[in-house]
Amino acid sequence: MKIKATAFLFDLNGTVIDDMYYHAEAWFDILNNDLGAGLTWEEVKVQMYGKNDELLIRIFGDNHFSQERIKELSVEKERRYQQAYLPKLKMMEGLQQLLDQSKTAGIKMAIGSAAIPFNIDFVLTNLKLYKYFPVVVSADDVLISKPHPETFLKCAELLGVEAKDCIVFEDAPKGVESAYNAGMRCFVLTTTHAKEDFAAYNNIIGFAKDYSGLEIG
Repeated sequence: MKIKATAFLFDLNGTVIDDMYYHAEAWFDILNNDLGAGLTWEEVKVQMYGKNDELLIRIFGDNHFSQERIKELSVEKERRYQQAYLPKLKMMEGLQQLLDQSKTAGIKMAIGSAAIPFNIDFVLTNLKLYKYFPVVVSADDVLISKPHPETFLKCAELLGVEAKDCIVFEDAPKGVESAYNAGMRCFVLTTTHAKEDFAAYNNIIGFAKDYSGLEIG
């Protein structure tokens, strides 16, 4: 499949790397073993979108934790995730070629993620990807996370491009909804959700399990 746009905006987890199992595992451990939430694996997976503090508030309520405790839990969750995932850290198949082609073609690129900077830096530094992404928008850079459009609109603004000229790469329905709300087209990686989970969205230009076979049009 050939794709073309002025800018490519990439979600991080489940899109640049296939790591969502390790995030779920870390959250399952903290929520149940540390905090006694008593959630099933599927219930944890359903809550895994947006910022870490938003997840904790959705599960435990607004005033259950202090902001200091929320920050501690957020960092500890990422520490456990990184420790488990580091030995397996790698880019998704075909992504290196797409990034190189895009850079050569002058396509602007950014990361738009609900992850905290600590987690984004873990990925981009270890995989040496900062040279492709002059713009990185993290959880700390927005007031409202996905499915609100702020993350991707901020990426476009910082790259100096129009929303309509962007293609977003995402793996989650909430991320696709964020792109839709921003007025952007979206390419979906089926790393964490089946194609059927995206039936509600009409901004999707394609689906694939990885980036193999994608070319700049």
